[in-house]
Amino acid sequence: SGAVAGAVVLGGVTRLTESGLSMVDWHLVKEMKPPRTQQEWEAEFQKYQQFPEFKILNHDMTLTEFKFIWYMEYSHRMWGRVVGLAYILPAAYFWRKGWLSRPMKGCVLALCGLVCFQGLLGWYMVKSGLEEKPDSYDIPRVSQYRLAAHLGSALVLYSASLWTGLSLLLPRHELPATRQLLRLRQFAHGTTALIFLTALSGAFVAGLDAGLVYNSFPKMGERWIPDDLLAFSPVLRNIFENPTTVQFDHRILGIASVTAVTALYLFSRKIPLPRRTRMAVTSLLAVACMQVGLGISTLLMYVPTPLAATHQSGSLALLSVALWLMSELRHVPK
Repeated sequence: SGAVAGAVVLGGVTRLTESGLSMVDWHLVKEMKPPRTQQEWEAEFQKYQQFPEFKILNHDMTLTEFKFIWYMEYSHRMWGRVVGLAYILPAAYFWRKGWLSRPMKGCVLALCGLVCFQGLLGWYMVKSGLEEKPDSYDIPRVSQYRLAAHLGSALVLYSASLWTGLSLLLPRHELPATRQLLRLRQFAHGTTALIFLTALSGAFVAGLDAGLVYNSFPKMGERWIPDDLLAFSPVLRNIFENPTTVQFDHRILGIASVTAVTALYLFSRKIPLPRRTRMAVTSLLAVACMQVGLGISTLLMYVPTPLAATHQSGSLALLSVALWLMSELRHVPK
């Protein structure tokens, strides 16, 4: 799960530095060797020059600048291969040694399959940004739908891996089956789902550069509800394609998440909990407050790359703590 977290963070930085379209083809083994000579670099640069991002956005880019974005994308792809090996090689070894139970074999197969699917989905996403769109005057970018699918798949892989690890490593609590504890468990599940949805909505913000349309808080410009919130027709398109609506939705989801976490913390104070579980609840509130602060700062400062990358990493940290809390409460009888 740590390797997947690294890939998610590196992918966020790759998107923020607009490096994701610098490698215009995909080969599982061949592309592992980067260009070495000046001639090889010039050939790679010439391939990039045939695609819309260079023609429309980066037509004055130098070879040195191209090397930077190329290495960013290359690092993300190589890290993805490391993630694949980190899953497949130990799984094959443990399977051969007979150390996996039957349920664990199914879990391992599902995780390895999801890793392979994630790699293919990444290239499917990149392809959307390499296509010529003669009717569009927008800057070349990957489809926000495919970006959200790529991030969502990574978050599912990360969550499943972390949950499996926590279930195996953390000793079980013997918690009484009280109504309050059952409600707390349900509350924790709902809050985690809301945090996941908020993180996923961030993919649409990144895909549409929606963080740059209204750089004020708490109002959007001079209004609480901007005039162009439902500018697209049909109305449903606004949720996924209108940068104003996408930013508005992400704000609402973020506020809802921190409100739910605060309510969860206050509710948990009424219940006697083990020390480790209490620590998970307190940590969730602390990380949620930090994440809101990072999000507002990122918005007000016009999305600087280091701060935006930290905000994206914060969403992963918040999801991790929420899963930890769920794991602490998982042995409460239904």
